[in-house]
Amino acid sequence: MSPALIRTLPWSLPLALVVVWEIACRLFEIQSFILPAPSAIVATTIEFYGAIAQHALQTLFTTVVGFAIAVGFGLLLGIALGASKPIYDAMYPMMIGFNSVPKVAIVPILVIWFGIGTIPAIITAFLISFFPIVVNVATGLATIEPELQDVLRSLGARKVQILIKVGIPRSMPYFFASLKVAITLAFVGSVMSEMVASNSGIGYLMQQAASTFNGPLLFSGLIVIAIMGVVMYEAFVWVERRFTFWATRAQDALT
Repeated sequence: MSPALIRTLPWSLPLALVVVWEIACRLFEIQSFILPAPSAIVATTIEFYGAIAQHALQTLFTTVVGFAIAVGFGLLLGIALGASKPIYDAMYPMMIGFNSVPKVAIVPILVIWFGIGTIPAIITAFLISFFPIVVNVATGLATIEPELQDVLRSLGARKVQILIKVGIPRSMPYFFASLKVAITLAFVGSVMSEMVASNSGIGYLMQQAASTFNGPLLFSGLIVIAIMGVVMYEAFVWVERRFTFWATRAQDALT
C-alpha cells in the first residue's frame, strides 16, 4: 500500500461511511427520528448553529477544567503510588473499588451537594479521567530496573534524586499516553453529567433533542462531541511527540 494512500485513509474511510449512510437512509426511507441522513444532520447543524456552539463551549469548558484537575491530582498521586510501596498497598485497592463504581450513580449525589449545573459536570469529568493517569504514572515509575537503582545508590544518589532524575522522566511516555485516554473519558463524564443534571452543554442539548424525537439534532450533538474529542486527542498526540520524542523516534522511523 502506497504512502499516499495510507495518508488518505483517515479521510476516505469516514467519507465512504457517510456516503453509504446517506444512500441507505434514502433507499430504505428511514425515518429521521430513527436514523437521520447525514444531509439532514448537516442542515440541522446549520439551523441550530448558535445553540450548538454555545452548548459545545460549555461542554468544552467543563471537560477541560475537570481534565486539568485530573492531570494535577493524577500525576501527584501516581508519583506517590509509584515511589512508595506502602502507599501503593494502602491506596490501590480503594482506588480500584472507587473506579468500579459507575460514575452516573455518583451524579445524583453531586447534585444534592452542589446543585445542577457546571460543578457536577466538572467533578464527573475529573472522577472518570484521573484513574488512567494515576495508573500509568505509577506503572512508569515501577519500570525502573532494580539493578539501575542499585548502581545509582552505589554512586551516592538518594531515593529522591533517583525519583526526580530517573523515575519521573522514565514515566513521562506513560503519562502522556494516559492523557490521550483520559481526555476522551473526560468528555464522557461531562456529557453524562449534563444529561442527568444540567441546563446547558451538549449532553443537555441531546437530552432535549431525544425528548422531542429530534433525531438530526441528537446526532449533531454526537458528532460535535466526536469532533471535539478527536481534536483534543490529536493535540495530546502532538504534545506527546514533542516532549517524549526520544521514546517514540523508533516508531517514527517505521512510519
